[in-house]
Amino acid sequence: MTIFFYTKTDAYGEFSNFSKHGIEEDGEWWPTVEHYFQAQKFEDKSYQEKIRTAYSSKQAAELGRSRKVPIRADWELVKDEIMFRAVLKKFKTHDKLKELLLSTGVQEIVENAPGDYYWGIGKNGTGLNKLGKILVSVREQLKI
Repeated sequence: MTIFFYTKTDAYGEFSNFSKHGIEEDGEWWPTVEHYFQAQKFEDKSYQEKIRTAYSSKQAAELGRSRKVPIRADWELVKDEIMFRAVLKKFKTHDKLKELLLSTGVQEIVENAPGDYYWGIGKNGTGLNKLGKILVSVREQLKI
């Protein structure tokens, strides 16, 4: 069986980076993984702070997608590792989430995001599902 998730209100919606499960990283509390991940696109510390303090994960995502502030030159090289570390931290921080993830056993996990062909599977299912694969890797790490 495959586990599909996308929005915060879906079954397994806690797997979404938009879920309200914050992490402490770089000496700061980030309200969601989405806040942290989007802020890491930028070297400008004041813009990172603007994203960290965004009202919602949706607002953080919108700020992170803006190109009014230049993104860091190495973003494409580091984004997968940043996402892995943030997701791992989320599941290490919140015991109930860790239990939920471990309860999925060996099942495939898929972000059913219709508009995202990198982190999700896209509208037609041909996306890379990088976030789902990261969740599986985090699950393996948590078993150790």
